Amino acid sequence: MTQSRNVKLAVVAAAMLALAGCASQSGSTYSRSQTRGEMTVRMGVVESVRQVTIEGTQSPVGAIAGGVVGGVAGSNIGGGKGSTIGSVLGAVAGGVAGQAIEEQATKKKGLEITIKLDGGQMIAVTQEADESFHPGERVRVLSGQGATRVSH
Repeated sequence: MTQSRNVKLAVVAAAMLALAGCASQSGSTYSRSQTRGEMTVRMGVVESVRQVTIEGTQSPVGAIAGGVVGGVAGSNIGGGKGSTIGSVLGAVAGGVAGQAIEEQATKKKGLEITIKLDGGQMIAVTQEADESFHPGERVRVLSGQGATRVSH
């Protein structure tokens, strides 16, 4: 492979890794399939708020991108069999590193919001920390299509 082809592959792999972090668990973000659908609205009062960490994604994209970059880098080591062994070892190490990088890059700060609904039921909802909530505050709890979110 030529050096410019190696660089192009590395850029494509990095772009794939960057796109992997686009999923959101925000209370303000709706997936396309969640729009125009009916949701149940319940009212309640915030009992407590706790900061949590929402795990990052661990899709095959990070491992594949890292494997491509590692394989390209490893192929530049030695010649002949050394280059082949370098490619394999580089791809394995790159795949492991790429998966770890993806997970770290897509971690998000979240909130676990415990709410006492008007009917007396206690629930807890975890979502991205893109809005602040405080104990005693009146909130809406929207549920439907497999998602529940808290809003003001």
